[in-house]
Amino acid sequence: MGIAYEKDIVAWANEQASFIRAGRFDLLDIEHLAEEIEDVGKSEQRELENRMAVLLAHLLKWQFQPTHRGASWQKTIKVQRTQVNRRIQKTPSLKHTLQDAEWWDDAWGDATTQASKETGIDVLKFPEICPWTPEQILDEEFFPE
Repeated sequence: MGIAYEKDIVAWANEQASFIRAGRFDLLDIEHLAEEIEDVGKSEQRELENRMAVLLAHLLKWQFQPTHRGASWQKTIKVQRTQVNRRIQKTPSLKHTLQDAEWWDDAWGDATTQASKETGIDVLKFPEICPWTPEQILDEEFFPE
């Protein structure tokens, strides 16, 4: 066979692409290709979760530290909302993720941890579950009081 997946994934990927373009399907590393394709979807979900966690952390900071509110936090909230919405528009199948309770638990856990580290507020002072709907979170006009 060709280049080993485990030795050089970039060279392996380029080789696999050349096999596909040449119609040499008999030379494809099917198992690793399937794993890599699945990883693309997981990567998109992780990106959405990371952006949502940053957005949620800033919404928490906005709510729990009103005296620290400023243009920087507003900008971060706006940018993350834009990026989350863009990711959902470019990959519509991600929209169902916003209905997944386990995904929200992970994003919320990351957000509360981040907000706690950045503010010094004990993570237990934040709500156990996200108090806002996805529509509120992504609404450009929404800022929790």
